[in-house]
Amino acid sequence: MRETVQTLKDENKRMVEQDKQFLETVVKQIVGNPNDVVVDRTIDERGVLLTLKINPADMGYVIGRKGQTAQAIRTLLKIVGAKNNSRVNLKIYDPEGGNHRPSSDRPMSDRHEDIDTSAIDDLNI
Repeated sequence: MRETVQTLKDENKRMVEQDKQFLETVVKQIVGNPNDVVVDRTIDERGVLLTLKINPADMGYVIGRKGQTAQAIRTLLKIVGAKNNSRVNLKIYDPEGGNHRPSSDRPMSDRHEDIDTSAIDDLNI
């Protein structure tokens, strides 16, 4: 009987942490620094929260253009969570708080401070 209970506990733990393993596997394939990928898993009254910590240089790869990659990962995590009867949310940890400076390797035309706004400065709105 004890062996059966322990086996069920081990299987339950394995199923519960599938979301964490899934996220680690996907993100490690996307980023350039897979050894820096860390996923923290916490459970509260709203469900499972996975906090993803990555190398700041890889932030663009995980977020993607207009957040499309991050949204796709979140959608897949919801499917994994639904299979395990849990609600899974993803938080991407940003130590800089979203205050990223423009990269010096971007073309000057892509930088916000170089955009000519003189045509709309004269509008009387």
